[in-house]
Amino acid sequence: MRILVTGSTGQLGSALLKQLKGLDYKVKITSRRKPEGVDFKWVYSDLLSGDGLEEAVKDVDVIIHAATSPVNKSKDIEVIGFERFLSKLHHIKLFIYPSIVGIEEIPFKYYRLKYKAEELLKDSSLPYTIARATQFHSFVDNLLLSKPLFGRYIIPGRIKFQSVDVNEFARHLIDLVNKGPQGKLDDFCGPDIMTLREMAELKIKITNETNNVLSIPFSGKLYNSLIEGKNTNPMQKKGIISYEEYLRNKLN
Repeated sequence: MRILVTGSTGQLGSALLKQLKGLDYKVKITSRRKPEGVDFKWVYSDLLSGDGLEEAVKDVDVIIHAATSPVNKSKDIEVIGFERFLSKLHHIKLFIYPSIVGIEEIPFKYYRLKYKAEELLKDSSLPYTIARATQFHSFVDNLLLSKPLFGRYIIPGRIKFQSVDVNEFARHLIDLVNKGPQGKLDDFCGPDIMTLREMAELKIKITNETNNVLSIPFSGKLYNSLIEGKNTNPMQKKGIISYEEYLRNKLN
């Protein structure tokens, strides 16, 4: 089986390459920048301009589309570039699209674009699988709990997460390669639902920090949707590695 991984320098892309190493697949990777320390064949491509896409998708059976851009030119990459990309894929046997839990219920621009991309894929003639996950442990840790200010984590402590290990999700995606198109799958979520305050307090305990937690409320639909846990799914606790285990592994 010949697999193409897009977004090979990103967090999920890097985890996919780590999991694919040593498996019996012919792997090609593509991104704008060549990742270091990998043995797979790399092809330059750019979803913004379309450069290199035809060469990247040539002679592949399955695509795992890890390319994404939450911050910069999101619409151009998530929707416009994605639609252009899909138009070049009539020959493939399976398109695996990693997505995010709850995106149709959370009023956040990037999530709306991901949902639009899901709809584009569904409306295409391509055989596809959509696999949604909750936020990665490292996403919550690095974005929201990495920079205490004056000895405090100043956070919207009531919002909820069901964070999951990125390597577990990468393995899940690779397991889908030989299963053929599945449509939209059940969510892939972490083992625990925690408030951000609980996660901060756990981090302080495990890493023996002297910081405290200052929980501040926000207003608006986005904040309320995260308090309500729209980004979680308690019925789909498929991940095994908890946020606590992730933190302890970082110390080793």
